[in-house]
Amino acid sequence: MDCRKVGALILRLRKEKHLTQKEVADAMHISDKTISKWERGLGCPDVSLLRDLSHTLGVNIEQILNGDLDPNEADGGNMKNIKFYACSYCGNVMSSTGDAGISCCGRKLAPLIAQRENEDHHMIVEEVEDDYYVTIQHEMSREHFISFIAFVAYDRMIFVKLYPEQNAETRIPKMYRGTLYAHCSQHGLWSREIRKTR
Repeated sequence: MDCRKVGALILRLRKEKHLTQKEVADAMHISDKTISKWERGLGCPDVSLLRDLSHTLGVNIEQILNGDLDPNEADGGNMKNIKFYACSYCGNVMSSTGDAGISCCGRKLAPLIAQRENEDHHMIVEEVEDDYYVTIQHEMSREHFISFIAFVAYDRMIFVKLYPEQNAETRIPKMYRGTLYAHCSQHGLWSREIRKTR
């Protein structure tokens, strides 16, 4: 751990949050002289303080230890680059439009890799009025179910969270084209391209 890099990052993050050294110190129940020492690179935070420091500055502990935030490129938030993440422990579902370090239940999550639909994970799409009516003939038990259906178009995403013991179905407003996704709690993410026919 490079104390100068860590200190420079702490200083930068503190200023971004418009906090004084005393405000950070008070939030962590330590002396403001300690914060000053870190920011000047004369020492590094003790491991026992990293969690509080992470919470106060709003950054991951790993980034503090690296002394760098490693930001994405400015144009990284493109809907074509959407990634879904699902926690297998609590069922939490997240998405990002660029590279992201996402964790849940104390574990880092890898982005789900979409597979093309197959006969076990087939999405039936019917055009009903101004909507796509999407159904999936799939088990919906607590152990094995479709956890969400999402439709991603050029500039937007429609996300529908599903729960065990309900039907795997939803209605989505028609758009010219996009990608339909469905997530199976046991078999991962499935996708299908959709194009409006009329």
